[in-house]
Amino acid sequence: MPGGIDPHTHLETHFIYSDTVDDFFTGQAAALAGGTTMNINFAMPINGSLTAGFEDFAKKAKKSCMDYGFHMAITKWDEVVAKEMEIMVEKGINSFKFFLAYKPALMINDELLIRGMRKCKSLGALPMVHAENGDAIEEAAQMMIDLGITGPEGHALSRPPVLEGEATARAIRLAAFVNTPLYVVHVMSIDAMEEIARARQAGQRVIGEPIGAGLVLEESGIFDPDFTTAAKYLMSPPIRKAGHDKALQAALSTGVLQLVGSDHCSFNSTQKALGIDDFRKIPNGVNGIEERMHVVWDSMVESGLITPSDYVRITSTECARIFNIYPRKGAILAGSDADIIVLNPNASFEISAATQHRNSDTNAFEGISGKGKVEVTIAGGRVVWEGDELKVVPGSGRYIEMPPFSYLFNGIDKADAAYLSSLNAPVQRVKAVVA
Repeated sequence: MPGGIDPHTHLETHFIYSDTVDDFFTGQAAALAGGTTMNINFAMPINGSLTAGFEDFAKKAKKSCMDYGFHMAITKWDEVVAKEMEIMVEKGINSFKFFLAYKPALMINDELLIRGMRKCKSLGALPMVHAENGDAIEEAAQMMIDLGITGPEGHALSRPPVLEGEATARAIRLAAFVNTPLYVVHVMSIDAMEEIARARQAGQRVIGEPIGAGLVLEESGIFDPDFTTAAKYLMSPPIRKAGHDKALQAALSTGVLQLVGSDHCSFNSTQKALGIDDFRKIPNGVNGIEERMHVVWDSMVESGLITPSDYVRITSTECARIFNIYPRKGAILAGSDADIIVLNPNASFEISAATQHRNSDTNAFEGISGKGKVEVTIAGGRVVWEGDELKVVPGSGRYIEMPPFSYLFNGIDKADAAYLSSLNAPVQRVKAVVA
């Protein structure tokens, strides 16, 4: 089947308190061992500069061993940033991320979000949101500290599903106001999923992306009395109580949610220990770039929720369509890139930090086993994983430019005209009555 495309990774990224432990070589090597043949990594601006951020990540990615693309984050707004967004699109970036959380480091307000969405729309680029209410989280986190709850469990308690649902709803409504498509990253809760479902049912173009951790893990791990064990599960939004995972699986199986990412943002136990006395200082993130394809097959296909063809769609093809690189990627066709995997549905896998192919000494999926193992990975026509052996070469990966105006933008101009007409209709009725 087509190689997996991971739409959501954070390789070699400085994230508030620490740098992620996997660089573009180690993270991508692990991805290839797990059946993923392309990732789209989030590039972060430097002091608000998109150009500086792009150049920094382009330099880091020279060691890549598989194909990759970039999303770009927006953390401030002025005319320079607006102009730089145009330059980023020319360089092959067709998506921009807005954080509604992480105050005061990355969080933006509604005014910036609206302006950013308008600019995205004009460029044919997809706005993406990390949807949590950062103001409420900041207050709740301080409440936890004041109550003496300083361990990793304070993180989960201060970021309840209702705050993910509220921010998701707000972003969806603002996207409707601007009349632009919207991509919601790492959907972790029923609350957020239901907001996406309502919007899609109403005809709005909203993409919902669950991640491997949200589909197969539940929150008990972060309440483990052992700090090292608990901290490895800490991410934002948090892994939720049992029940949210099954609801997300059901939503994915019925098309309410469209594709699966990993949100691979990996740290080791030493880095996580930075917050041993204050959960707010624990680097946020879990692994998943190597595990995603396996846990999705076992939880979704082996369980009977979806077909193998659906699996290809949610792990590869839909991502290629959303980011406008289909059928170069996400397909096995004449003219497509030769990114192919062979998955044996009868073979078993077991996940362990001891056997993983990335840098960290922990694994949030530790001990999970199941059916469906990637036995061969071919990237760009090269066999890079076979017989449980990696054959990867630094620098062999290519930067994939992603053109603007994917299928999500089809008919947007007509929709704008209809929207403006609907706004004008009451005015015309009043004029008629007055006349």
